Amino acid sequence: MRRTHLTRTATYAVAAALGCAGLFALPAGAAAATGDLSVQYHTGSTGSDQAEPWLKVRNTGSSAVPLSGVKVRYYFKSDAANASYRFACSWAVKGCGNVTGTFGTLAHPTATADRYLEVGFTSGAGSLAAGSDTGDLQLRFYRADWQPLNQTDDYSFGATQSAYGTWSKVTAQLDGAVVFGTAPEGNDPTDPTDPTDPTDPPADGASLFDDFNYSGYNDPKIAANGWSVRSNSGGPGVPGATWAPENVTFPSSGGNSVMNLETSTSGTGASTEQTEVLTKALKFKNGTYAARVKFSDAPKSGPDGDHLVQTFFTINDLKAPMADDYSEYDFEYLPNGGWGEASNILYTTSWETYNPDPWQAVNQHTEGRQSYDGWHDLVLTIDDSTIRYFVDGQLFGTHDAAYLPERPMSINFNQWLIDLAGQTSTSPRAYDQQVDYVLHVKDQALTPAQVAAKVTAYRAAGTTFEDTVPAS
Repeated sequence: MRRTHLTRTATYAVAAALGCAGLFALPAGAAAATGDLSVQYHTGSTGSDQAEPWLKVRNTGSSAVPLSGVKVRYYFKSDAANASYRFACSWAVKGCGNVTGTFGTLAHPTATADRYLEVGFTSGAGSLAAGSDTGDLQLRFYRADWQPLNQTDDYSFGATQSAYGTWSKVTAQLDGAVVFGTAPEGNDPTDPTDPTDPTDPPADGASLFDDFNYSGYNDPKIAANGWSVRSNSGGPGVPGATWAPENVTFPSSGGNSVMNLETSTSGTGASTEQTEVLTKALKFKNGTYAARVKFSDAPKSGPDGDHLVQTFFTINDLKAPMADDYSEYDFEYLPNGGWGEASNILYTTSWETYNPDPWQAVNQHTEGRQSYDGWHDLVLTIDDSTIRYFVDGQLFGTHDAAYLPERPMSINFNQWLIDLAGQTSTSPRAYDQQVDYVLHVKDQALTPAQVAAKVTAYRAAGTTFEDTVPAS
């Protein structure tokens, strides 16, 4: 990132698109999936100002199920082509802080559904014992402009469902596999990102690939290949911190050269050294962004606890406060919390715009409250309708068309400190973030499996760098 987030906390609104529909019969020739989960539903509201799909997830199997592996989709018809929605959890037995809601666009719209709400759980929700259910998930959503909702044409809505009952017009996934319910025809939740999809790389397209095979931060090939190792002052981070290019190194790990970003501090702004590497050109927009990144929960030396941010993101410049052509898409891992969070959390955030002072943010985010220590495959896809974030081959978050980019962006990695409140010691400490490779494919939304195949093909050919993406 590049600007101070100031007072952003985990309580800011999750923006998204959602709705509900009411057909009781399954599509002709379709059968509901069955497995170790079932979902009960009743409508908390049939009014026009907001929809209230109340849900319970039941474990019908014989062993406990971690809720962090459960996803439930509720399908609906948007009320206008560009309508944007907001999700909220009114009350949940598992705690609203442990319930997530993101929105997606169906690949094959039907007369009763073109969007869905995907409800998930953080690791804080725990496990669901055999034969038990989650208890109430009292959820609601409304249009961002507060225009009336029409629920009567929504696939998952049941106007007469005034008490909980098993409801096959929502789907449940367990560890990526559909185990309950029937989606609108042609929209199985595992499509189009099922890991079993063909893994052959797609036809050649304009691409950036870098295996980070450099001798050091001052290797002339870094600049020649379009990268800048930051040394100029400014945010984000604690006041008085510097950006230290010499702390960017390229060691070997697992047989590959990797980029290592070291950030260190002794508890003062003047002693804090942060690191950032970014493309000099703003020429990346729609398509696929991927990187293999190693996040670190603990410092490599010294006491732990600093409010650290480890990132992979793409961004352009904010031309004026609340400028509507600003764009940014983030993976941000906070190993020790920060921004109001007490412990580790991974954010994916899609930005429309912001005002730095006074702070005002217009964005949509998804978060996972658990440790992400170690190597992870991060994939972001942007097409003409949807933004999708994947972690280790699994869909992590889906964000709305309202947050699509208007201008090209740069690709960035950085590691920095939010503040010095997490660890007040004056003992020196240092943290590492590593990056194995980065890939961008222009105007193609690749599956995680296709990303892996494309990287494998580059390495098999001995290609350590390629950039065929034209200037914007």
